[in-house]
Amino acid sequence: MEALRTADEIRDVNTRYHDVAAATYDAKWGIDFGNVGQSQVLGKIRKLLGDELRTGYRRGLEIGAGTGYFSLNLLQAGVLRETTCTDISPGMVATLGVNAERLGLNVTAARADAESLPYADASFDLVFGHAVLHHLPDLRRAFTEFHRVLRPGGRILFAGEPSRIGDRLATVPKRVAGLLAPAWRALLRASPAATVGADTEDAADHALEDCVDIHAFAPGDLSGLARRSGFGEVQVRGEELLANWFGWLNRGLETTAEPADVPYLWRSYAYHGYLLLQRLDGRVLEPFLPAAIFYNLLLTARKPDERPRLLTQAQAAR
Repeated sequence: MEALRTADEIRDVNTRYHDVAAATYDAKWGIDFGNVGQSQVLGKIRKLLGDELRTGYRRGLEIGAGTGYFSLNLLQAGVLRETTCTDISPGMVATLGVNAERLGLNVTAARADAESLPYADASFDLVFGHAVLHHLPDLRRAFTEFHRVLRPGGRILFAGEPSRIGDRLATVPKRVAGLLAPAWRALLRASPAATVGADTEDAADHALEDCVDIHAFAPGDLSGLARRSGFGEVQVRGEELLANWFGWLNRGLETTAEPADVPYLWRSYAYHGYLLLQRLDGRVLEPFLPAAIFYNLLLTARKPDERPRLLTQAQAAR
């Protein structure tokens, strides 16, 4: 596919890709809405919010909510009292609605463009998202919208954004997986994955996959966007290094085999190994190494609360 040239083309391909992916998205990425999922989501945002997380937030707005991974887990954990979930993809919004109903959660879900949000000024206490900023063609416009719909003193929080250096480093385990795949399949007696027909949904998914990730960030890119949009208390940190390499290596191997031929013991090893290395990253590497080398970046910032200062000025005028 030719390189996308305009913002409208980028929005269109993101909509089509995520519509195709919606039905199988949770299974493909191992998304969980139980204790494991809540632990994963809380672990990510606790790195940025610390003790502030205990007080929770009344009204949240998720950008690019997908099937509800962040919103639905935060609602179940009691961090949010009510939430509005938005996505550019009608397919994702529909799947999120099904997930929310299955979990017995009351959410407002709507199709919306992050760069033109259909909400009044100062409507939300928290604007957040997971793995969404790298899809947006006009980030400055989007951050201006985040700032507008936040109440004074409210926060933005975004996780799962690919770092420029970390993304390049991740190509190493992907290439290694390609080299090892034939021997790995032979060892497990797994058949090669069937060739997908050009007219299937999987083929359409694959054809668009390389066109929807349009940004990778340095930490300064994200902090600069936040500051230029009027936010303060900006914090960016990195997440996942060893866990990422391990995960991409195993995922690269697994995608070359028929899913039914990959044994449970292998899947259990890959899953628990990833969680173990994720904890090692969080406790040993993330506090000390530069954010730029990790695969994911996390951002939080606060909209300044001008009300006390304005009140003081009004009192002085009297």
